[in-house]
Amino acid sequence: MNPIHPSAAHGFAAAAQAYVRGRPGYPAELLPWLTGELELQAGRTGVDLGAGTGKFTALLVQTGAEVIAVEPVAEMRRQLVADLPGVRALEGTAEAMPLADGSAHAVLCAQSFHWFANARTLAEIHRVLAPGGRLGLVWNVRDESVDWVAGLTAIMEPYETGTPRYRSGLWRQAFAGQPFSALEETCFPYQHHGSPREVIIDRILSVSFIAALPAAIRDQIAAQLKDLVDGHPDLRGRERVAFPYRTHAFRCTKLAQG
Repeated sequence: MNPIHPSAAHGFAAAAQAYVRGRPGYPAELLPWLTGELELQAGRTGVDLGAGTGKFTALLVQTGAEVIAVEPVAEMRRQLVADLPGVRALEGTAEAMPLADGSAHAVLCAQSFHWFANARTLAEIHRVLAPGGRLGLVWNVRDESVDWVAGLTAIMEPYETGTPRYRSGLWRQAFAGQPFSALEETCFPYQHHGSPREVIIDRILSVSFIAALPAAIRDQIAAQLKDLVDGHPDLRGRERVAFPYRTHAFRCTKLAQG
């Protein structure tokens, strides 16, 4: 059984470059959250699980901790190595990390935990974490209170077809009965600035279940996105736009097993 969801395996492999161009970074407020709530600093080790192209990995590096990236999709991992040559990047999955027991002070999953939210993953994270180690989960979530952002969701929704998503909340079920403390949530506002092509069109085309579609359908979606950008008064004719997000950050602590 392939431990990687097909939408992730095919979509992210096909869209590594669009992912780099279109995916947002993270708010500056996350850095003190990482050093404070996750206790990442020099002399400690943090694992970026499901690291993708290294968007979040680059922020982890700023904590001064030793950072290890674990990513199963070869195309994404190659991009990470090219952009962050000083980071140790390993092939592995959430259920089988090539790391020793108790070797990490923190494990971070940014834009990724919903793909592998199950008891086997949490058991593996528990194994890799040192006693009292922290697990952090981070998601950039589109702010659909803005009408054109809600319009993007309407374009995407017909193609979701059961793909794991943060907003379903199903990922929370994995924690039932697991040896971790209760999740504590912090939320930060964030805006991704850039050209409409980068922050809207490339962003949506990089979504796994969109990137995995046949080329003809992707072209149709790209045309719909362009029509929205060209037709909306807040976007039309602008060289740069601000895509609004809410960044949700969760943390919990490894507990001793009973």
